[in-house]
Amino acid sequence: MKIYNFRSSNFSSRKSAKKISSIIIHYTGMKSFDQAFQRLIDERSEVSSHYLISRSGKVFKLVEHKYAAWHSGISKWANFVNLNKNSIGIELENKGHQYGYQNYTNKQILSLIKLLKILKSKFNINNKNIIGHSDIAPDRKIDPGEKFPWKKLSEKNLSIWHCLNDNFLKKYRFKRIIISKKLINKLISKMAKKLGYSTVFSGKSLNKNFIKAFQRRFRQKNINGIFDQECLLILKNLNNTLNS
Repeated sequence: MKIYNFRSSNFSSRKSAKKISSIIIHYTGMKSFDQAFQRLIDERSEVSSHYLISRSGKVFKLVEHKYAAWHSGISKWANFVNLNKNSIGIELENKGHQYGYQNYTNKQILSLIKLLKILKSKFNINNKNIIGHSDIAPDRKIDPGEKFPWKKLSEKNLSIWHCLNDNFLKKYRFKRIIISKKLINKLISKMAKKLGYSTVFSGKSLNKNFIKAFQRRFRQKNINGIFDQECLLILKNLNNTLNS
């Protein structure tokens, strides 16, 4: 695939590219491609990513793999903290929720799939570690959002997804979980952490931002911050998928 090479000033050294264990997907959340591009290369912004993919499907490389781009910020996933040091960051041109959230284009996703196949093979990335910004920082971020086609990526063996039929799941949507709150929270926490989520609780209650991040990933038709029976079934199925 054709990749246009540019250089952002915003990066740090890291011990070894062999330590790369995850790929983080973002949207730019800016009004235009030019604004996003300039921000990612401007040293005053202190923000960057390894790659930027335009809505026309063009792929721009801004930071070499051997360096840590500044894309994840304060973040947690599995046993990793502050994921810049062990991840590849990919930005997709999209105005985001603030300026008019858009569907991702077919050309854009096709280019992303090609790039992910290269990176997954090069760094031996586990599918469960191809994740969104909201997964690693649910209290701060909501990108790449509920329009991002995670299911399509999973069909290309580039992410994880549940194998439950939508018509089956609809029967459990909005239905309250009838188990003691203490037991169910413990179960949800255990299974969510197996996927990689770290920010699961807020005090003694489930973190509402974690729930919304989970829904943006795996229950995209309704993001209400309530962990219902449908969400629980999806979480259980994902855990079973990892075990198989």
